[in-house]
Amino acid sequence: MKRIDGIGLHQVQAVYSGAEGQLWELVMGEQIHLGGLVSSMDLAEKAGIAPGMSGIDLCCCNGAGMRMLVRLRGVARMHGVDVTETVVKLGEHRCQAAGLSDRITFSLADACQTGLPSASADFIWGEDAWCYVVDKKRLIAEAVRIVKPSGTIAFTDWIEGPPGLSDAEARRFLTFMKFPNIQDMAGYQRLLVDSGCEVLRVEDTGRFAPCVDLYLNMLNRQLTYDALRIVGYDMTLLEQLGAEMKFVGELAHAGKIAQGLFVARKHGPVPQEKNA
Repeated sequence: MKRIDGIGLHQVQAVYSGAEGQLWELVMGEQIHLGGLVSSMDLAEKAGIAPGMSGIDLCCCNGAGMRMLVRLRGVARMHGVDVTETVVKLGEHRCQAAGLSDRITFSLADACQTGLPSASADFIWGEDAWCYVVDKKRLIAEAVRIVKPSGTIAFTDWIEGPPGLSDAEARRFLTFMKFPNIQDMAGYQRLLVDSGCEVLRVEDTGRFAPCVDLYLNMLNRQLTYDALRIVGYDMTLLEQLGAEMKFVGELAHAGKIAQGLFVARKHGPVPQEKNA
C-alpha cells in the first residue's frame, strides 16, 4: 500500500469545505464518485440491496448515495457518517428539501469510531470515499462491528492497479488527491477476511479512465467559466488543477489506478449441532 506523510483529517476536511469540493461536484455531479448513478446502481445490484433494508453510509459526504438508495432501491432507512461538518450540514439540508429527513439521518463523526450500536444495520455502504481514511484496517473493523451478522459490506474505492505506482507517481497522485494512502485489491480483501467477512465479489469496474476523460472534456469544452468562478477567476490555478487531472487520467489509462468494487458478508453465528 502506497502512503504519504503529512496528509490527514484536516486536509480532507479542507477539500470538502472549500473550492476543491465544489469543483468535484461541478464535474461529477451531486454523486461525487466515478460513474455516478450507474456506479451506484451497479454496486447496489451486485450487493443485493433490497427494499426494506436499513444501511449505514461511512464517509457519506452530502448524502447523495443515501438519497439514491431510498428513492431507487426502496431502502427503508439510511444513516450517514462523515467527519466534515460542511458536507453533513449540506446533506441534512438536501434531505430536508427532498422530504427525506424522516428516513435519512446523519452524524458528524470519525468513520473509524462512529459511536453507532453494534450489529445495527443490514448493510454498510461506501462510494469512492474510503481512500481518504488513514487507518483502513480500523475502518473495515468498524464497518464489520456495526453491520448485523450475515449482513453486507458493499463499497467502491480508488485503488492501486496491478502495474503499481512508482514512488514518484504515488507521491504526486496522493498529494493532489489529499489521500494519506491508497489500498490495492488484495489489501482490501485481506482486511475484510481478517475482520471476519467472506468476500463475495471483487472487481475493477473499468470506469476510471473513461470518467476522467469525460471530466476533462467538460472542463475544457463547457464548464471552464464555472470552474474559474469557483477558484476566484485564477486561470493559473485552474490550469495547474487541470494538469494534475490529466496526470490522474494518464495513470488510469495505464491501469495504475482503478475503481475497485467490493462486496463482502459478515460471518453469521455458527449453527448449533442438534443432539442425536
